[in-house]
Amino acid sequence: MVSADWSAAAARWSLKTDKGETYTAKFLYACAGYYSYTEGYQPDFAGLSSYGGRVVHPQFWPEDLDYQGKRVVVIGSGATAVTLVPAMATDAAHVTMLQRSPTYVLPLPNRDGIANLARRLLPPNAANRVARGKNVLVSQLFYQVARKRPKQVRRILQGLAGRFLKNPGYVAEHFNPRYDPWDQRLCVIPNGDLFHSITSGRASVVTDHIDTFVPEGIRLKSGKVLEADVVVSATGLSLQAVGGIEVSLDGTPIEIGQQAAYRGMMLSGVPNFAYCIGYVNASWTLRADLSHRYVLKLLDHMERHDLAVATPARLTGSGRPLLDLSSGYVQRALDRFPRQGDRDPWLVRQNYLRDVLTTPRADVTRDMTFSRSAPVPNPEVVR
Repeated sequence: MVSADWSAAAARWSLKTDKGETYTAKFLYACAGYYSYTEGYQPDFAGLSSYGGRVVHPQFWPEDLDYQGKRVVVIGSGATAVTLVPAMATDAAHVTMLQRSPTYVLPLPNRDGIANLARRLLPPNAANRVARGKNVLVSQLFYQVARKRPKQVRRILQGLAGRFLKNPGYVAEHFNPRYDPWDQRLCVIPNGDLFHSITSGRASVVTDHIDTFVPEGIRLKSGKVLEADVVVSATGLSLQAVGGIEVSLDGTPIEIGQQAAYRGMMLSGVPNFAYCIGYVNASWTLRADLSHRYVLKLLDHMERHDLAVATPARLTGSGRPLLDLSSGYVQRALDRFPRQGDRDPWLVRQNYLRDVLTTPRADVTRDMTFSRSAPVPNPEVVR
């Protein structure tokens, strides 16, 4: 899908694909996530053309990549990097994780003791509810504590790293981020596998900036050269709103980044259009499920009252980012996503426990303009 244009006269969306196909719809719901699947983020590294080894990006992993017995450098310190390093360390001669700055990592066991106990004692459905409820509560509690007591959580995370690595200096240099916990997403390492790879000597971490690529590897700002046969550029993802679809109203393109987010799932002034965005601090599907239920509730209301069009009010003065993280991949894309306001229904909270209670009871008519045929030209403006 490449474009969607709303016709006020017909009260329909006209959708076009890259193959030239055209579809029409009364209501459009974009469930395309927020990642670009055509490109990842790739910095313009100096001297890259002089490098004699192979450079790959994890998003386009080549099937013929052979790194067995070779020296590997993984650039990055996010979830992709901390996953790749221990996985590649089992076959590579050595894997170095090169990071500009440290990231918080959280070791968690591969097996969930509470979930396994519930499965032994309870019927399957009940056991699944217990496991799900426990995971939701733990993740939400940890997030709230991290936001309110960042210094204490920082000490806990560094203490866990020290327990695995047994080297306070190494932890202070490579696992001591400049930001507070949950300013960016935490990276989970199952059973501490990253730490085990480091203590075994099969992997290491270097915290430095890249000066330039050289034929034998990467020269750092410090002057050190990391020799590498393979470089994996785990430098991040590219984000896009609503699957990169160009949205327009009666042929006039709209800038999604200039719209306000209504309940975090619709756009101010845009009729019969919804999108799905998950939580940044919990499983994507938790918020997706709430969004789906709300959209169904709205469609049911429109059907029962013979309403053809639903248009969120236009909000003035909105400005907060929809995705409230300091991560580079989020900051690079802030202008592509709608903004949020400072009050309901324009405020997006990262709190599933609150949302699961309030979203099912939300009034679908609040700050919403309805019509039975063509929409009113100018929906209500909320200040």
